[in-house]
Amino acid sequence: MIRPYPVFAAVVVSVSLLGFQPAFAQLPAAAAERDAMIELGKQHATAEELFAFFKEQADGGAGITYDTLPDWSGVYSVQFTAAGLAYDSAQGANELPPAKLLPEYHDKMVARVEARNQGIEFDPLGRCEPPGAPRGLSEPFLREYVITPNQTWLMNEVGPEIRRIYTDGREHLLPEDRFPTFDGDSIGFWAGDKLVVHTNQLRAGMYQRGQPDYSDQIELVEIMQKLDERTLIAHVWAYDPVTLLEPWYTMKTYIKLTDPEKLLRIHYWYCLDNQNNDVQEQDDGSTQFKDFSFD
Repeated sequence: MIRPYPVFAAVVVSVSLLGFQPAFAQLPAAAAERDAMIELGKQHATAEELFAFFKEQADGGAGITYDTLPDWSGVYSVQFTAAGLAYDSAQGANELPPAKLLPEYHDKMVARVEARNQGIEFDPLGRCEPPGAPRGLSEPFLREYVITPNQTWLMNEVGPEIRRIYTDGREHLLPEDRFPTFDGDSIGFWAGDKLVVHTNQLRAGMYQRGQPDYSDQIELVEIMQKLDERTLIAHVWAYDPVTLLEPWYTMKTYIKLTDPEKLLRIHYWYCLDNQNNDVQEQDDGSTQFKDFSFD
């Protein structure tokens, strides 16, 4: 049973799916848009409700054809911020993630950050787990996108893994058929050149190294759009009633890499192909490497 968030109705935010016009003209544009997106998330008790809100704005989504496919071709990489690989692009250097966490998970995050500052850290990717979602949104490795009228594939070099966004009008799996996976189940629709996505059925994990945990009750709403020839953005709202006091919003930016000689490739990333062939987490949270290199 998913516990919905309380709806914060004190602030009414005007956000248009087609234009993203926040009613905060007195603030700098970037800060104004972020504040508007945070408030928008708080005005919807669940990710499902936010997704339905966007779908209503788009009159159900008109869909796309092979003649109207947006051009997301090329190889991209996430744009780094002051906090490096931080999940939330608004996190500054040497700051804690700005998520509003329940006390147990806030304390766990603080302990993780303090341990990391002392060189004690463990990353599940070291034992060949894929990043999954939402962590995969902030991984620094190469990524590609394939768009068809019925599906969009978000491909990340880590794993490697593919998130399939079904845009053919289907709903999520029936509750009795659901089970958590690293990338969950994603459905979506197109509103002009914007891809709107709802993802559920995710496994528990952590947003990134030195970042909070999320539970298997997390759900995501994403709006992805190509802004110009080189820039693709994703507005992301994470709803997790187990770990978060309120939805966590961030915006990720991806830059298309220059590749005139067409040398870039999405390789098959396999963690056992390196010298750290056996990675084990220790009782103190540190990492132990065993080398069983191939002869």
